[in-house]
Amino acid sequence: MKPIRKFTVRAVVPTPLAALEELAANLRWSWHEPTRRLFEAIDPDLWRASRRDPVALLGEVAPERLAELASDEGFVRWADQERAGLREYLDEPRWFQSLGAEVPRTVAYFSPEFGITAALPQYSGGLGILAGDHLKAASDLGVPLVGVGLFYKAGYFSQSITDDGWQQERYPVLDPDGLPLSMLRHPDGTPVQVTLALPDEGELHARVWTAAVGRIPLLMLDTDIPANTDALRSVTDRLYGGGGEHRLLQELLLGVGGARAVKLFAELTGRPQPDVYHMNEGHAGFLGLERISTHIGEGLSFAEALQLVRAGTVFTTHTPVPAGIDRFDRGLVERYLTSSLLPGVDLADALALVVEPGADPATSAFNMAVMGLRLAQRANGVSKLHGEVSRRMFGDLWPGFDRDEVPIASITNGVHAPTWTDPALLALAESHLGTGDTEHADWRSDAVSDAEFWNVKRSMRLQLVEDARRRLAEAWRDQHAGAQPPKWVGGVLDPDTLTVGFARRVPTYKRLTLMLQDPERLKAILTDPDRPVQFVIAGKSHPADDEGKRLIQKLVQFASQPELRERIVFLPDYDMGMAELLYPGCDVWLNNPLRPLEACGTSGMKAAMNGALNLSILDGWWAEYAGDDFGWVIPSADAAGDAAERDALEAASLYDLLEHRVATRYYERDGDGVPTEWVRRVRATLGELAPELGADRMVRQYVEELYRPAAEQADRVAADNDRGARALAAYRDRVREAWPRVQVVHVESGGVESPHVGDELRLRAHVDLGGLTPDDVVVEAVHGRSRSDERIEQAQRTPLVPSVSGTDDAGDPAGPRLFTGSIVLDRAGAFGYTVRVVPRHPLLVSAAELGLVAVAG
Repeated sequence: MKPIRKFTVRAVVPTPLAALEELAANLRWSWHEPTRRLFEAIDPDLWRASRRDPVALLGEVAPERLAELASDEGFVRWADQERAGLREYLDEPRWFQSLGAEVPRTVAYFSPEFGITAALPQYSGGLGILAGDHLKAASDLGVPLVGVGLFYKAGYFSQSITDDGWQQERYPVLDPDGLPLSMLRHPDGTPVQVTLALPDEGELHARVWTAAVGRIPLLMLDTDIPANTDALRSVTDRLYGGGGEHRLLQELLLGVGGARAVKLFAELTGRPQPDVYHMNEGHAGFLGLERISTHIGEGLSFAEALQLVRAGTVFTTHTPVPAGIDRFDRGLVERYLTSSLLPGVDLADALALVVEPGADPATSAFNMAVMGLRLAQRANGVSKLHGEVSRRMFGDLWPGFDRDEVPIASITNGVHAPTWTDPALLALAESHLGTGDTEHADWRSDAVSDAEFWNVKRSMRLQLVEDARRRLAEAWRDQHAGAQPPKWVGGVLDPDTLTVGFARRVPTYKRLTLMLQDPERLKAILTDPDRPVQFVIAGKSHPADDEGKRLIQKLVQFASQPELRERIVFLPDYDMGMAELLYPGCDVWLNNPLRPLEACGTSGMKAAMNGALNLSILDGWWAEYAGDDFGWVIPSADAAGDAAERDALEAASLYDLLEHRVATRYYERDGDGVPTEWVRRVRATLGELAPELGADRMVRQYVEELYRPAAEQADRVAADNDRGARALAAYRDRVREAWPRVQVVHVESGGVESPHVGDELRLRAHVDLGGLTPDDVVVEAVHGRSRSDERIEQAQRTPLVPSVSGTDDAGDPAGPRLFTGSIVLDRAGAFGYTVRVVPRHPLLVSAAELGLVAVAG
């Protein structure tokens, strides 16, 4: 009989075991193996059944077992020791505390999804997992960060596969009382509530759940409360669900409501208000408008408030294609951006932030990424290649500037090693290498023999095989009304066969079915009698993406052939729990997107952290880290005539690598059955590559390259009653008004008749400043190699200085100003130069920031 309502009844834990509740309440257990071992010892079978969730475990364990443990002095002492370790972790100074005084006091990190643990399913894929790893690494490093997101009542979705291979979605409802969450409350115990004004005098209310992610508080807004209408209670029903208006409401709640929640949280806890705001993608862009509204209420104009907001805002783009950007109907957004929601913000000023380059300002779509870039003074892509793609994709926001000057930097994503490294590998490092830091252990040490290492890797593969068989059996029973699965399910996969993994979201550009280009050749690879290969595949397609679902169906139908079903499997309902066994159990991780559409692709990083070699298109992170010891590069057929030819060529390369390089190397064994050359490469991957892939490296970069400079800039523009913000706003207005009249009138050169390396080219540039002064601009020569009339390559920039009189040759201060300088010809070959004018102000971060440039014609 179906219940009309479900809720979680928490266990009454005996007083001697109070440490267990404190440990379960902090999500550090999701990456701290000693704490997980403690909970596993309570009831190993129940621990596995609870999917390694301490809160669920304590809700299911029998009172008699708790009473038994409460009287076990050894267990009580163990629990108390782990609690003491947690408290020390939370309080002790860490890396960030060694940086001195010039650091952010608080960083607010906004993301639409967070993948912390399978027990808190608030993620759909890489963006959320990255956000979760960012919080965990920030905690380990002591960075004073606060996470801000939404609490989705049904998370993303649970996936099942029909007999004919079609994806079906289910949305199990989550009970926050059964999760490691607590409600943010006022001192009198009443729940904190944020409210957004909606059109037609409506209101959207949200309560705030908090999760402790080590040292990092994560705030999650939830609209499923009685104060809302039934329709508005469903705003946070599911991740990436609903149509345009539903999505808009979610993003307004994340940005506007999230900014208000952070402010309340700081006031209630005594923490400093954030001086840096980090938008993880454009979904949170409305937070900038909320902050502008707040500053307008303090007496600033929109333009002045914008400078304050920009100074302390960081924007990270994860999108390599325009189609991946949130774009809302302009009329819909106009209806919501009222003075009731954002007091003091004029609609026209807000809309000017989102106009797409080249679009009609009166009709342009409301582009969230464009707004994010205009609201943030610092922005970055998530790999070196993605940074290049982003500078090209968004370059029109800074017309006239070369691609390398577009102010979008790169910080390559990383993964949190303690979360993703298998316990077996951790145990090997602890027992043989004397460290629990697998990311920086000396994996090439003779303290671990090749045979010992290979035995551990086999145990990880066996663990995956057993989990895959269990999942397939459960899926069969779910699809066939509890019927026993057929015998062949128990023989799926082999722990001694070369295992290739492929798991990710299933948009078309990731090419799930590239491996099926030549089905007969793939069959031959899978069933080779001497060097067999097996594939473990998983992934979810967005519920509205029927093309992605068709790719899954095609793969599932191929894998269902009797002669192949033990060699290639599709595991339904890919989540963090599955991933924790999938990455360690694979020998090779496959990634074959259409280059350059993979922004980063961190799944291959997680596999490498567990001793897998990568087999990948040179895209995302692999484009900068690929090496012979770390795996194989699938050549990109960029010159192919069409998509079909490209797929065919790249699939053929994939088959060749699998047959002649990967399998050959894997099955080369010594007298003890150990593939010594394979193990050497795996150990090189762990020793050389893994330290570069860590989220700790990533977060350190964010602190040093973005957070710290943003906090310093925010302090500068806010100093002396926001004097810098006022001055910069006035400068921007003055320069923009004058710029149409700024031009390089004439350029003269001399000193070089027959150019040789070492010669000095002297330049005289006559520049009309349009009423500006020489202090307002930089006049500079741009020079370098030039093989064509269209471009200067590897450009260098040499400032020209105004003449002593500050006037033209005729002495007319109203006419063109004279600027002079020289260039030393330091290289042979084709050479080109031009002269340009760009704005200059001490509070501008880059010459391109205002998107204004005047170049000699």
